[in-house]
Amino acid sequence: MVDIVTAMGWNYVSTLASEGNYGESGVEAFVQISREIGGVCIAQSLKIPREPKPGEFDKIIQRLLETSNARAVIMFANEDDIRRVLNAAKRSNQTGHFLWVGSDSWGSKISPVVQQERVAEGAITILPKRASVDAFDRYFRSRSLSNNRRNVWFAEFWEENFGCKLGMHGKRLGSSKKCTGLEKVGRDSSYEQEGKVQFVMDAVYAMAHALHRMHRDLCFGYPGLCPRMSNINGKELLSYIRAVNFNGSAGTPVVFNENGDAPGRYDIFQYQITNKSTAEYKVIGQWTNKLHINMDAMRWRTGDPTLPVSVCSVPCRTGERKKIVKGVPCCWHCERCEGYHYQASEFSCELCPYEQRPDANRTGCQPIPIIKLEWHSPWAMVPVFISMLGILATTFVIVTFVRYNDTPIVRASGREMSYVLLTGIFLCYAITFLMIATPDVAVCSFRRIFLGLGMCFSYAALLTKTNRIHRIFEQGKKSVTAPRFISPASQLVITFSLISVQLVGVFVWFAVDPPHTVVDYGEQRTQDPENARGVLKCDISDLSLICSLGYSILLMVTCTVYAIKTRGVPETFNEAKPIGFTMYTTCIIWLAFIPIFFGTAQSAERMYIQTTTLTISLSLSASVSLGMLYMPKVYIIIFHPEQNVPKRKRSFKAIVTAATMSGKLTQKGGDRPNGEVKTELCESMETNTSSTKTTYVSYSNHAV
Repeated sequence: MVDIVTAMGWNYVSTLASEGNYGESGVEAFVQISREIGGVCIAQSLKIPREPKPGEFDKIIQRLLETSNARAVIMFANEDDIRRVLNAAKRSNQTGHFLWVGSDSWGSKISPVVQQERVAEGAITILPKRASVDAFDRYFRSRSLSNNRRNVWFAEFWEENFGCKLGMHGKRLGSSKKCTGLEKVGRDSSYEQEGKVQFVMDAVYAMAHALHRMHRDLCFGYPGLCPRMSNINGKELLSYIRAVNFNGSAGTPVVFNENGDAPGRYDIFQYQITNKSTAEYKVIGQWTNKLHINMDAMRWRTGDPTLPVSVCSVPCRTGERKKIVKGVPCCWHCERCEGYHYQASEFSCELCPYEQRPDANRTGCQPIPIIKLEWHSPWAMVPVFISMLGILATTFVIVTFVRYNDTPIVRASGREMSYVLLTGIFLCYAITFLMIATPDVAVCSFRRIFLGLGMCFSYAALLTKTNRIHRIFEQGKKSVTAPRFISPASQLVITFSLISVQLVGVFVWFAVDPPHTVVDYGEQRTQDPENARGVLKCDISDLSLICSLGYSILLMVTCTVYAIKTRGVPETFNEAKPIGFTMYTTCIIWLAFIPIFFGTAQSAERMYIQTTTLTISLSLSASVSLGMLYMPKVYIIIFHPEQNVPKRKRSFKAIVTAATMSGKLTQKGGDRPNGEVKTELCESMETNTSSTKTTYVSYSNHAV
């Protein structure tokens, strides 16, 4: 019965037994074997009293329904109790709910299921495997009142079997028919061999074989009972009975195991209702030390071959672990493996390696997809578009300056410093492409070099210019002698000295931490593993990035300070005010950059936002410098060439005196053509330092 329940996949069952040795010992054996084998849990073990009170069977059904998942009910009960249990289930309208598994006391009997076929439908019962003994049929059919007088009950059987009465002393009352004695079993009455005849015969033969062997061993051929067997010890005889081994009446071997049990040979029946509403027991399998059952032959509700379930908990889905209910190994709660956990076994979830995430079924782990900033992404297209416009504009300015290299405006702008500054502006635009390119060792190396280099070129040149203007006017307040290191060569040396500091820092960084790529799985490690991504990036931390830009920012702040100091210099004489406006605007851009860059450090879109913010900030800084410092000059060169002519010569003393009288010169500067003398001071200072003998210097001398 345990094998049947296991084959059905029913791991949660109840037991029901009639009070007494048969029922209680049967349930006890079932429970013990199910525990030894495992996989079957007992929901309830109920007992039917010997003398049940009214309503007792209804209470039993209600108690069975308390564990409604345990639909299978294992029954070790007598016929009458089985019939009343089925009747109570019928009254409770539970037809089709319970899955009855009956012992051999139910077997293939009709009496328990009469008029309650529907509620008994699908019941599985067992019966010891038996065979009809033909010799017994011949013998029993030949018995009559004349040749079977030794059986004192045979006369009563005769009356009952033929429905007649044997004379005045007959036992059958109320029958007018008299027995003639000529009746014949099987001819004048129905006859079917009792199913246990085989076992009775085998039991008698087992005793006979045991006594025969015992006599042979103890009496050594002595006829009849020898003195040694006159007082038989029961335990000694039992050992001989257990040792017998012969072919029984059905041709099957008769042996006993260590427990004294004969080999189990059972037929398995199922009570089925056919399509014609005919109910019958059908053989669906057999058991001979091992279960053989035809699942296809089974039927449950009329015509339904689907196997019903009797389980405490349904199997967990993939990706879920079982959490066993304490004390009931067949009952569990299913808990889904959440987050980055996968189902490692039936009862446990484990965390995937850091670079992996659970697969769709959560039965294993798979690599987290690796992403990078793609060229077609909107986060890349916008800064690339701005950079391309900036590169075109910068290239146009450079080409214009080269073509008109010897014109007064280009010379007055300080050609050498202008080219340095334009180089820095070009690099600020170009770094966008390196920041978006697929990271590898080469790209990461170029990022380190050029990330801060463009700004360093720009602000080193602007700082040198503003410092030169500041020194000129400070010197002019004290004497008419020109300050030192204001020639173009000196300015280039100062500028490249400032730039070299940035390069030295980058090369030290290369030596301490060689450039390489990493995959950052933490940046986009979202709560939902489906959205998790690994970000391919250069191994540049936020701190390293700030350090790389820090020197350029220091140059920018210093340049802004000098721009503030020279704000009082008349616009007509120098570039201080355009440089000042450039630096103020640049400072605002970078002040906005800092909170955006660091405020998105925890965002899932961090890579996109920070890269886009950085590249656009660099491009805007370059655009401000290009627009305020060079576009006005290019405009005059292209559209107003008549203003691009040399002006009269002025002495250093006259220029400084004029600069200190800004109020007067403002009106005068307004009367002069736009752009004529914006950079006249720079022009004059360069030529004064190159020749101390010349009091007035022209643009042509500056070219030399």
